[in-house]
Amino acid sequence: MRLSCALIPRPGIEELALHAEALGYEAVWFPDSPALYGDVWMALATTAQATERIGLGTSVLISNLRHPAVTAAAIAHLEGLAPGRVRIALGTGFTGRRCFGQRPLRWAEMETLLRQIRGLLRGETVEVDRKAVKLIHPASVSRLPVETPLLVAANGPKGLAVARALADGLVCAGAVPEGGRDASVLTMGTVLQPGETLESERVLDAIGPALAVVHHGAYESMGAGVDGLPGGAGWRAEIEAFPEAERHIHVHEGHLVELTDRDRRNLAPELAGTTFTGTVAELRERANAMEAQGAAEIVYWPMGDLAGELERMAEVFLA
Repeated sequence: MRLSCALIPRPGIEELALHAEALGYEAVWFPDSPALYGDVWMALATTAQATERIGLGTSVLISNLRHPAVTAAAIAHLEGLAPGRVRIALGTGFTGRRCFGQRPLRWAEMETLLRQIRGLLRGETVEVDRKAVKLIHPASVSRLPVETPLLVAANGPKGLAVARALADGLVCAGAVPEGGRDASVLTMGTVLQPGETLESERVLDAIGPALAVVHHGAYESMGAGVDGLPGGAGWRAEIEAFPEAERHIHVHEGHLVELTDRDRRNLAPELAGTTFTGTVAELRERANAMEAQGAAEIVYWPMGDLAGELERMAEVFLA
């Protein structure tokens, strides 16, 4: 089982990526959510220049936030900075679109975008907005074709079908969908130290934002159905105090970084089982089970003491 990490784009993040590289992490992945974090391509570029070995990826890129040629040009540029180290995972958009008040992309739209980006990287002419588009880079800019692996983020059958048909790999959150193979699985959690429980202060600091995301995601998918979760009714009452026209701005505040006051007031330690949290032995056992289900890589998103969390999770997989 390979171990990689997910870090949020921000100034100076390359220092933490260097630490992950020294610890032996396979790759560092950056999310694409402009309303929440810094620019994904800036983070990738500065990390590419600061590191030597560690792989670079997006987890995940929301490609329709940019013209397909803009995305293809960025991939080609990054490949030039870090040849052979790049993997680009694309997704339909959770926070990346929800924070703008937009629904996730339909899978038919994703399929079109994937074909367009792939064609552009191969040096082909593709149709975008009913117009012919092609990368016409001089050789001093990039050398096409660029064969950067393109992965798809999916947790259901429609997305899995697109991944199988068009992508070079699969990224999923928390668990591998039935039929998935060689998947990179995004996880959040912490390694329990001797004497710690799921309600210990350090543990809640490390997993609190991941617990809050359970409410965020359930609200997006089920609305009032979030009331069925521990803490869900109280959280919904507070989020619905915001005017509906701007509520989408507030639902995902602090996403996988920090707790808002309303998240903290409604925090439910009972949801800790949804995270990748346990003792070293327990996490190794869970990783073995995930591997049997089709996982090939854990993409660990640390929270709280980022450097310390990276070190503790490395002990599980890399010791």
